[in-house]
Amino acid sequence: MTDTPGLPLYRWQEVAADLREQIKSGRLPVGARLPGERLLCEEYGAALGTVRRAVRELKEEGLIASLPAKGTYVLAKPQA
Repeated sequence: MTDTPGLPLYRWQEVAADLREQIKSGRLPVGARLPGERLLCEEYGAALGTVRRAVRELKEEGLIASLPAKGTYVLAKPQA
């Protein structure tokens, strides 16, 4: 993801950044299950599409993975 200084982030980028920070800090440790999409929507006050885009970003970064009928789990911490 490329951030441009001075430009506001999209809401999905803010959600992804917060989840990324939780993973980095250990609040969401490797192996932890992320809350469901609907809970994340409530937690962030965001639309379902926004949360799904944030989750997709973290999947593309290799930080999380979804297992069908099981949930989404933390795979790795972000590189420092």
